[in-house]
Amino acid sequence: MSVEVSKLPSGLTVITDTMPHLETAALGVWAGVGGRDEKPDEHGISHLLEHMAFKGTERRSSREIVEEIEAVGGDLNAATSTETTAYYARVMKDDVPLALDVLSDIVSHPTFVTEELEREKSVIEQEIGAAQDTPDDVVFEYLSELCYPDQPIGRSLLGTTATLKTFNRDSLRNYLATHYRGPNMVVAAAGAVDHERVVAEASERFAGFDAAPAPQPVPAIFGNGGARVVHRELEQAHLTMALEGLPQTDPALFSLQAFTNILGGGMSSRLFQEVREKRGLCYSIYTFHAPHADTGFFGLYTGTDPADAPEMMEVIADVINDAVETLADAEIARAKAQMKAGLLMALESCSSRAEQLARHILAYGRPLGVDELVARIEAVTRESTRDAARTLLARSKPAVVALGSGRGLETAAAHAETLCRPKVSYH
Repeated sequence: MSVEVSKLPSGLTVITDTMPHLETAALGVWAGVGGRDEKPDEHGISHLLEHMAFKGTERRSSREIVEEIEAVGGDLNAATSTETTAYYARVMKDDVPLALDVLSDIVSHPTFVTEELEREKSVIEQEIGAAQDTPDDVVFEYLSELCYPDQPIGRSLLGTTATLKTFNRDSLRNYLATHYRGPNMVVAAAGAVDHERVVAEASERFAGFDAAPAPQPVPAIFGNGGARVVHRELEQAHLTMALEGLPQTDPALFSLQAFTNILGGGMSSRLFQEVREKRGLCYSIYTFHAPHADTGFFGLYTGTDPADAPEMMEVIADVINDAVETLADAEIARAKAQMKAGLLMALESCSSRAEQLARHILAYGRPLGVDELVARIEAVTRESTRDAARTLLARSKPAVVALGSGRGLETAAAHAETLCRPKVSYH
């Protein structure tokens, strides 16, 4: 593999990883803008803009956009997250110039035709309705709001039907011009690609972007925790909990990830073994950590019978508190193996590799080599993991959301308060 990086006069970064053994390529445009960049009256506009990019340009209709890519056997997609928006394609190696042309076209020259805009607003309204009918989506939406109250990072990406109605062509054009700037955009490609050709194509097709940096988002402030119980007639009680985690660039990130994996990162994790295998209280339970530029989100989710919700949350608190002080070397080794496998498996997919490279540029300003990443994982020890875990529990008060029916939800939520209790130490 050969990673090469070039920066265009506009500030846009081009990064490629050539994989000579492949006949296909994955490539895309990643912009460092997402839900957290929205003002209150822009809630949901990042996601709407991503949708509208495929709805016609100055050169192509919405149908022509997909037909040109699919005519050569490729596929085209996009995604919006809290801090990034991505537009990407997978094509045969000879069709990389076509994919770059289409991707640059949809990002640089969207027309935002009124009829298409109104139609897409309706589509997103259906998407919002579907999310509201999905309990595990709803419970995380409430949890994010509780963790980051009255902040864009705590709002849903989809927006609301009320905010959607206010958006028009001018809204989208202004948002695109404000946030899609060269310095916070990356063209990433992996697979059967030639770096110089990609640079030449990108230099021509992305030349029109403003070279001035985009505005910085509002700094994230994790809230005061607490509990929220939402009663809804459901078969299961959906329980979530969150603590403030670590930013993407924090040196302790991999140690915290190891602790996250040990707690609820797979079937061998402590929570899965105790709650599912030993007690039979749930079908699924997991923990995760999502790092951002200036904060992080440590989360837990499980679903259980409403009558079992208090016992479930009590056991969860006990397992977490116990894990901090009783980490075993075998668990650390298993967590590190999981992280290394995830890293190396991603290298075997050109789509995952292109995304990884783009995210490295946006987060670190440079690609992190495989050896460097493996070294960071190998540096994780039982002591560093325990320190990361203790700091996690001390950094914030837990935020808990319980969604479902039954009288036990309030009791369940209250059990989360047994986390983060300071332990007496003697010197």
